Amino acid sequence: MPDPKPISIHEEERLIPVWSIVVASLAFVLVEYYFWVVAPAQRHHPPQPLGLRIYFNISWGVVASLYFLMVGYISKDAPRRAMSPRFWMFICFVMPAGIGAVLYFLLRQPQVSRCPACSTHVQDDFHFCPQCNFQLTANCGTCFRTVRATDLYCTNCGHELANDQTPARLRVLSE
Repeated sequence: MPDPKPISIHEEERLIPVWSIVVASLAFVLVEYYFWVVAPAQRHHPPQPLGLRIYFNISWGVVASLYFLMVGYISKDAPRRAMSPRFWMFICFVMPAGIGAVLYFLLRQPQVSRCPACSTHVQDDFHFCPQCNFQLTANCGTCFRTVRATDLYCTNCGHELANDQTPARLRVLSE
């Protein structure tokens, strides 16, 4: 089995827009300003220990920042999955305590790409194009599970893949 390809963090970083980073930084600064300057001036009882104040103040700032970073991520990720970014950003703002973001991750669709033969939008988990019947991925001839073009046997049922007819565009990869 070949070594797994490491995940590049830079690919996912590009999904967080600059406006989201700026708003998240501003939110962090405003939360810190509130907890260090505004709130202590309005307090009528002795302050908490400094370590506890630092912990809670930074925690609230990070939570506020992550909230805006998540909304920015959703604004870039939703179009890749043929989902409405405005709707999901609205859900994230309306649903309290990050429930909207959790719903997005539970309900999001697979990524969408284009069929090389007819340019129809197809989901990445499709084996065949629904418009032109072009085979998009290699699969086992017995159980029809996705296999890599370099596999000799199906990892699900053990079927010998050499007996199957490999699509022309995948034959080059397996040789």
